[in-house]
Amino acid sequence: MIEPLPDLILEPVVRAALAEDLGRAGDITSAACIEPGAGLAARFANRKRGVIAGLACVRLAIGALDPHAVFDELAHDGDQVEPGAIALVRANARALLSAERTALNLVSRLCGVATLTRAYVDAVTGTGVAVTDTRKTTPGLRALEKYAVRCGGGVNHRFGLDDAILIKDNHVAAAGGVGAAIRRARAAAGHLVKVECEVDSLGQLDEALAEAPDVVMLDNFSLAGLREAVARAKGKVVLEASGGVTLDTVRAIAETGVDVISVGALTHSAPILDIGLDAD
Repeated sequence: MIEPLPDLILEPVVRAALAEDLGRAGDITSAACIEPGAGLAARFANRKRGVIAGLACVRLAIGALDPHAVFDELAHDGDQVEPGAIALVRANARALLSAERTALNLVSRLCGVATLTRAYVDAVTGTGVAVTDTRKTTPGLRALEKYAVRCGGGVNHRFGLDDAILIKDNHVAAAGGVGAAIRRARAAAGHLVKVECEVDSLGQLDEALAEAPDVVMLDNFSLAGLREAVARAKGKVVLEASGGVTLDTVRAIAETGVDVISVGALTHSAPILDIGLDAD
C-alpha cells in the first residue's frame, strides 16, 4: 500500500485549480442548463491500461463544491488497472460538472506519471537498481508528481534545494573544481545532510572520490564509462547515472552496476493517462 498524501497538502492545489477554472462567475453553462437541486451519478473510467495515482484529488475537487457528495474508489493508488471504472460518484449535478475538468486534469496527470514510472521500474527488474525522479516537475505540483512516482514504484530524489547538497557542473565551475566544491560543501553541511556531486568525466570522478562524497552523479556517461566508474568506485559511494535515459536504454545502464538511475522524463515528459467522466 502507498502511504497517501494528506489532504492538507492536496487541498490547496485542488482549490487553486478549481478557482482558476471557475473564474469570476463560476460555471455559467451548468448554471444555465441544470436545475439547482438536480443530482447526477457517474463513473470515472480510464480508457487505457495504467497505474493509478491521485484519486484523492478527484474526491477533494468534487467535495469542495458539494460537501455531501458520495465518492467510492474502485481502485487504489499504486494499482495497475485495465480499462474500466476506477471510481463512482453521486453528487449535485452542477457541482460535479463544474469540478469535472479540474478532477480529470489532476488525476490524469498523476496517473500518467505513475504509469511511465512503472514502465521504467519494470524495465530494470532484477538488477537491484532504483529508478528515481528529479526536480524537473510542474511548478506547484511537485509533491503530487513525486507521490505519483512512488505510486509507480520509483523513489524520490531530493524535493528541493534545502534537503540535500547536489553540486552540479555550474557549481563546480563557480567553486573552482570538483574537489574544492565538495570540501566546501562538507564544511558547511550538517551531519544529516548528504552531499552529492555531479561529474562528467572519469578524471572528475577520481577527484570526487578523493573527497568521499555520499553520492556521485555520472552525467551522460557512455556504458563503457559507467562500467569503468563502477570499477573505480569499488562500492565506496553511491553511483547515480543520469542524462538522456530512455526506456530503450535504461536496462543497459542498470546492468553496468550503478546503484541509482535518475530520469527527468518521469515528470517532465509523462503523457497523461486518458480518464473520462461517464454519467449514468
